[in-house]
Amino acid sequence: MKTYSINSIGQEKLDRLFGRASCKRNRGITSLVKKILRNVQKSGDKALFAYTEQFDCCRLNNICVQRSETAGSAKIIPQALKRAIGRAILNISAFHKAQKRKEISVATMPGVKCFQKILPIDTVGLYVPGGTAPLFSTVLMLAIPAKLAGCTRIILCTPPGKDGAVASEILYVAQVCGIREIYTVGGAQAIAAMAYGTETIPKVDKIFGPGNQFVTAAKMIVASENSGVAIDMPAGPSEVLVIADSSANPAFIASDLLSQAEHGPDSQTILITTDSSLMTMVKKEISKQIVTLPRREIAMQSLQKSFLFLANSIDESIVLSNRYAPEHLILQVRNPEKWVNKIRNAGSVFLGRWSPESVGDYASGTNHTLPTSGYARSVSGLSLESFQKTITFQKLTKKGLSNIASAVIEMADSEKLEAHGNAVKIRLLSQKS
Repeated sequence: MKTYSINSIGQEKLDRLFGRASCKRNRGITSLVKKILRNVQKSGDKALFAYTEQFDCCRLNNICVQRSETAGSAKIIPQALKRAIGRAILNISAFHKAQKRKEISVATMPGVKCFQKILPIDTVGLYVPGGTAPLFSTVLMLAIPAKLAGCTRIILCTPPGKDGAVASEILYVAQVCGIREIYTVGGAQAIAAMAYGTETIPKVDKIFGPGNQFVTAAKMIVASENSGVAIDMPAGPSEVLVIADSSANPAFIASDLLSQAEHGPDSQTILITTDSSLMTMVKKEISKQIVTLPRREIAMQSLQKSFLFLANSIDESIVLSNRYAPEHLILQVRNPEKWVNKIRNAGSVFLGRWSPESVGDYASGTNHTLPTSGYARSVSGLSLESFQKTITFQKLTKKGLSNIASAVIEMADSEKLEAHGNAVKIRLLSQKS
């Protein structure tokens, strides 16, 4: 990890460092993803089978996971893991249930009533990454709020392993969360299938879930088209930023940085500290801890894109963090609650030395599907609301229309939209006849 001092680094260099590599998507990725999308749109299941063989190196006869396969997964999962998953379900459910909003009804003026209904999105598609680390925890983060919101149809797409099967952990969590439709397809082709529909996979209204650069690019492209499908957010390679002062534990910081670095070579980790000696100790701890990790090669690739900053104060550190807008922000400082109101841009925040980022990934109750690549400046992490939509209603009485008529007619005339004004005038005239 490279080290920089805020006092000696210019704004241009800082912008380059803060510009995620994943955002600098080369034209080759975009071109390939567009080709995949068009091919799936045109050829449906045939394209899915071909891309599965090409990218996942396995030949499938069926992309629909059978109920017997899902049910059989319960026999494979160790009891200790089942208990851990059960604890996570309770915590995640409790936090997301508490997010339920009240519907509102307001009389904006005499005879004019406006109200709002909150409804679930009908059909949603959940994307769960597979690859080198099948993320069954993502099933929890997507399926629990989808079920709580009352979505009518929930489908799940996830890539197969080399043996053509879906990881037992993913199948088990899907089963306990009540997900019945599971499809063995991953990558940009899975996003295409959910966006356009195929002979087997239904078209959905909204796509959820994180993924690599290809998945993220596919989500962004389909959301910009006239396909009618929405996405949760651009959730790409993982990232963490740690702010620490002299009270911080260097071993804890190193473990937090490595927990994100092991996600993938495109992940990014940053430490901003006010203590130069802490930087040295963190580097030593990283060197010590990384040798024991099974995914150390991946973590090492990630750390080459990561860096440490020496700042003058916690205030300055938070300014830098808000500028970067990290997916995960950890405050290992004295009295971390003191700084909460100054945090403007972050996906999820972890306060104090006893709050590792990994608890949010699995079981604290918050959602781990979060905006990356700086989108935390304007986009929220996944919540119950992400799976809902609102419809507004209004009802006017005769008197109510009379009360508001002059305002509507004046504004319509000013915009030269005469038919708008006439829709009010004709009703007023009918009242007089």
